[in-house]
Amino acid sequence: MPQMAPLNWVTLLAYFIIIFFMFNILNYFIFLYSPMKPLIKVNKNKVYWKW
Repeated sequence: MPQMAPLNWVTLLAYFIIIFFMFNILNYFIFLYSPMKPLIKVNKNKVYWKW
C-alpha cells in the first residue's frame, strides 16, 4: 500500500532520532574526566629568622 509509505518514513525517522539522542546522552554521561592536578607548586620551605 503506497499510501502507508510516509507513515513508515516518519516512524523510522523518529526511531533513529531517539537512538541518536540516547547515544549522545549516554556518551556524555559515561565519559569521566580525570581531575586536574594543580599546576602551581607551593614552596613550603619557610625560613625562620632569629634576631
